[in-house]
Amino acid sequence: MFIYQILIEYDGTDYVGWQIQNNGLSIQEEIQKNLTKMLKQKTVLHGSGRTDSGVHALAQSAHFATKTKINNKFPFLNTMNFFLKKKGITILKIKKKNNNFHARHSAKKRLYKYIIINRIAPLSLDINKAWHIKTNLNIQLMKKAAKLLEGTKDFSTYRSSSCGAQSPIRTLEKVMTVKKGSKITVIFKSKSFLQQQVRSMVGCLKLVAEGKWSLKKFKAVMNSKKRINCAPPAPARGLYLLKVNY
Repeated sequence: MFIYQILIEYDGTDYVGWQIQNNGLSIQEEIQKNLTKMLKQKTVLHGSGRTDSGVHALAQSAHFATKTKINNKFPFLNTMNFFLKKKGITILKIKKKNNNFHARHSAKKRLYKYIIINRIAPLSLDINKAWHIKTNLNIQLMKKAAKLLEGTKDFSTYRSSSCGAQSPIRTLEKVMTVKKGSKITVIFKSKSFLQQQVRSMVGCLKLVAEGKWSLKKFKAVMNSKKRINCAPPAPARGLYLLKVNY
């Protein structure tokens, strides 16, 4: 068997998420059925992790096993992208890997970014690509709150009730907040994340930046380890899987 890694860019707006589900179309399903067609064998695609409904990716990583060696990667990519071009999905790269490689289990770091457009005027170009917030946000307060999230902690406060992870303990290595014009980008770096963790953290950061929560309140909510104290999660449309490091 040959193992291949692919890097995928996608617009998650019209999908139920990465993983195949019964209630709608998924990114995994769209790519998998085209791989099966091209390789003429049933092909299972394994992603580096799930992204929820409406979440996007700039470089999702996935792998598949095949009995057929892909000698000409460029035409293979072209054909795959021809089938996917109207689906909001693009295969960026394909690379042969050793048999021990696994897109999820071999990953050492994952980076997500969340985009907020902070202005009164409505969105046109970014309508499904960012969280539009009209209230003026205090970026300095947001940065201070974001730094409190760094380190190894029990992130139960930000964990979805449907999260299947065995432990709520995660190490958030870095949280970087950047403002350029009306665009605010928050980047999160960790080996792994809990379900809805990033969106929940952004929802809490927003309340601090609006002046509705103090830094003391933000820290107390984080340390409470109780989901009921968490702010409503930020909308999925502003979240992007940025990169997976191996």
